Amino acid sequence: MATPVVTKTAWKLQEIVAHASNVSSLVLGKASGRLLATGGDDCRVNLWSINKPNCIMSLTGHTSPVESVRLNTPEELIVAGSQSGSIRVWDLEAAKILRTLMGHKANICSLDFHPYGEFVASGSQDTNIKLWDIRRKGCVFRYRGHSQAVRCLRFSPDGKWLASAADDHTVKLWDLTAGKMMSEFPGHTGPVNVVEFHPNEYLLASGSSDRTIRFWDLEKFQVVSCIEGEPGPVRSVLFNPDGCCLYSGCQDSLRVYGWEPERCFDVVLVNWGKVADLAICNDQLIGVAFSQSNVSSYVVDLTRVTRTGTVARDPVQDHRPLAQPPPNPSAPLRRIYERPSTTCSKPQRVKQNSESERRSPSSEDDRDERESRAEIQNAEDYNEIFQPKNSISRTPPRRSEPFPAPPEDDAATAKEAAKPSSAMDVQFPVPNLEVLPRPPVVASTPAPKAEPAIIPATRNEPIGLKASDFLPAVKIPQQAELVDEDAMSQIRKGHDTMCVVLTSRHKNLDTVRAVWTTGDIKTSVDSAVAINDLSVVVDLLNIVNQKASLWKLDLCTTVLPQIEKLLQSKYESYVQTGCTSLKLILQRFLPLITDMLAAPPSVGVDISREER
Repeated sequence: MATPVVTKTAWKLQEIVAHASNVSSLVLGKASGRLLATGGDDCRVNLWSINKPNCIMSLTGHTSPVESVRLNTPEELIVAGSQSGSIRVWDLEAAKILRTLMGHKANICSLDFHPYGEFVASGSQDTNIKLWDIRRKGCVFRYRGHSQAVRCLRFSPDGKWLASAADDHTVKLWDLTAGKMMSEFPGHTGPVNVVEFHPNEYLLASGSSDRTIRFWDLEKFQVVSCIEGEPGPVRSVLFNPDGCCLYSGCQDSLRVYGWEPERCFDVVLVNWGKVADLAICNDQLIGVAFSQSNVSSYVVDLTRVTRTGTVARDPVQDHRPLAQPPPNPSAPLRRIYERPSTTCSKPQRVKQNSESERRSPSSEDDRDERESRAEIQNAEDYNEIFQPKNSISRTPPRRSEPFPAPPEDDAATAKEAAKPSSAMDVQFPVPNLEVLPRPPVVASTPAPKAEPAIIPATRNEPIGLKASDFLPAVKIPQQAELVDEDAMSQIRKGHDTMCVVLTSRHKNLDTVRAVWTTGDIKTSVDSAVAINDLSVVVDLLNIVNQKASLWKLDLCTTVLPQIEKLLQSKYESYVQTGCTSLKLILQRFLPLITDMLAAPPSVGVDISREER
């Protein structure tokens, strides 16, 4: 019986050249986890489907670098803010510019769509926050209070509040109905880069360049807990959809946190550098990062990540026993958002109170449409993803297939990396991941292709084994030498699995050979097919191909489906064997096939002809 294949916990999915110049911003579609938007110094916004190499659509119109992009929840609209302070909104399904919003005096640093109404919030380096009505092309309200650039904006799940994070080290919460600040959350000692609302409870998380993540209670307006000791500035955080934990995209790692009490459930090494955005789909976390003009995407299998439980690791206070979790984890500790069933009308009241700030539509709409274009680069992918609104289903599908995980390089190393020893958990804090060598469990690997590359028949080394594993290891300074047992274990890596495979194959061939010796070739071929092992079929066909006279019509009915599988194999030797067999069949039965096709239709049913 074959050993089950151990797959990676985290891997690199693909790397693309996203723009002709440097990439300055990007965002993932949170609903599907499959749509990526990038903004560049070339003043364009490009749309991509994750794990596909070609750009779907390129949006033009900005005259300065695009510094911030955001998709709305249904992934039908996209908003982009530029270095000059202009904001443009495109309708992706109609493939055209929807609105151009002017008003900020400096770089647009952050954007967010209202979850229910057609409103957009923008934060700028001019320290102002503005709420825009997309339908009327006007500013609904302006929120003042920050003293430096506003780096992140997030609407609450019920659409009533707006959270802002800024370089002035503060997080502020704004009431959209009253049009004023509800609370200010001090405590960070560096610029606050990101804020995120809990999907259900009145809880807010903020991440800062001071290497801390703070959790804020939105009923009592006070800090719940603080996670310290992050390996670098916190730029990207995301709550699990059910709210059980928070993911933090750190430098070359993903960390999973709880907040009551503060603790680290798991650390997954991912060679993604400075990750820019996160999304979750099909129990997989998608992370994207950019460097110069390149964008890389990574996948973490969340089914193999510890997201809750009693065994937790505190990155700061491992010398102290952890506080006990609440007796009933399923019961929420605080109030839950009440989401409206219809379009949120709360901001409408604010809009009426600030009528003077609204800019009415004008003939500029026509000019915007002339200056801004949505260039469809890949019509096939565009039609697949942005279907008309009256279609039955929208793609990327909500139930898209998860990305296949590549096989693990070393199962033993993977287990050690995925589950650190309990001794380390108890005695030491989480180590600095920038110093330690990264195990292959999360090493960056080439993107898995939909169709595997052909493995040549003339290869001179076994597939899946590395020659370096059997050579003397190069000594690394300050690294302990391997003991004899470890060295032997490394040398014998994969040996037992290979022995099991070869023993099983030998047994199957003995079974086929026993039938072959009786002289019944058809039965021997049937037995080989019944084993359901293409390697045995290949060995048998190589024998039959040596004597063309062995081919009979009844043999073809059994072999042809197997030949079809061989022709689709990634092994060149299998393809060669299938081609040889097909060639012999055509050479032997071509006259018969030609006669049968050319013969006039007979009266009644010719049984023998139908069989042939």
